[in-house]
Amino acid sequence: MRIAPALLVATLVVPLLTVVASEPPSDAALPRLSVSVVIGGLDHPWDVAPITKGRLLVTERDRARLSVVRRGHRRTIPLVGARIWTGGETGLMGLEVDPRWRTNHRIYTCQGWSTSSSSHDVRVIAWRLTRHLREARPIRTLVSGLPSTSGRHGGCRLLITRDGSLLVGTGDAATGTNPRSLTSLGGKTLRLNRFTGRPWRHNPFLGSANARTRLIYTYGHRNVQGLTQRRDGTLWSVEQGTSRDDEVNRLVAGGDYGYNPVPGYNESVPMTDQSLPGRQIEAAWSSGPTTDATSGGTFVPTLLKWQGYRGWLAVAALKNQKLIMLHFDRSGRLLTERTEVTDRGRLRTAVVAPNGDLFVPTDNGNGQDVILRVHPR
Repeated sequence: MRIAPALLVATLVVPLLTVVASEPPSDAALPRLSVSVVIGGLDHPWDVAPITKGRLLVTERDRARLSVVRRGHRRTIPLVGARIWTGGETGLMGLEVDPRWRTNHRIYTCQGWSTSSSSHDVRVIAWRLTRHLREARPIRTLVSGLPSTSGRHGGCRLLITRDGSLLVGTGDAATGTNPRSLTSLGGKTLRLNRFTGRPWRHNPFLGSANARTRLIYTYGHRNVQGLTQRRDGTLWSVEQGTSRDDEVNRLVAGGDYGYNPVPGYNESVPMTDQSLPGRQIEAAWSSGPTTDATSGGTFVPTLLKWQGYRGWLAVAALKNQKLIMLHFDRSGRLLTERTEVTDRGRLRTAVVAPNGDLFVPTDNGNGQDVILRVHPR
């Protein structure tokens, strides 16, 4: 669960709550949700992050635009020196705010990047916002060389975990050998020091001679679109399937999640192929024989107002245009599934607001997108 910077310190000292296994609730026990519009006039907003004074930062993928939103008004924040490359599913994507935001004014973005007139990659950059949020100045590139071909399967979600590491979800760039290759950063989750870009000190492949391998936390993914952390500290990803099998995965260090679309880019293979060597980790949830085109998600706060949905995972769906509510027990076993927010078109992600509501960007294009506020009535 992404937590607003102003609340992070308080959150760290509160004992962790876990989801307790129970009988699936009846529909009557679930809260009715209210949906309102925070801001409109956006185009393919990819991520949203609350900061202080009731403000939101928003990235728009194709416009390659970072904005600040407050009280229904939007203002562009120029990214100084940016060479953002947009194409297909790639542009200005993942966004995260440093937990020490009040003192260091650092943010992190993941985007396509023009490396020359004819070449590009996907990379994660740390920025510092200037006074009054007039512009964002680059501090350093934390990781570059994430694969990018046509722009398909560009990833790229960011999450600062409770131990301070930066988790990065990547796409396989529609290249069949990337997901299982431990020398490619495509089709992975990466875990790194958010200040230096060096591998996180507990990463599973620190003994490798290859510097890129040392960044890898999990592998065998297709296109990681969502990252979140549950109150018990476990890390989870949301992944888009082919014509079937969107997945929610509980991440385990060094885990192989079983996508291997070779030879070529053979999308008829299973999302989690148990015929591969070694052990492949099955999804905690799968969409089955059809696809919802799942994207970002977050665990619902355990606040009383969410009674019935407390601790559930809220996952945004693009193709099937809904918010999927998933109830897992403490061990990660799926208990039940519900559908909410079915009348707003394509949904890109869900992010927890400082007051415990959910911010949900739509992704319908043509400059008609909005940020929704979703909360129990």
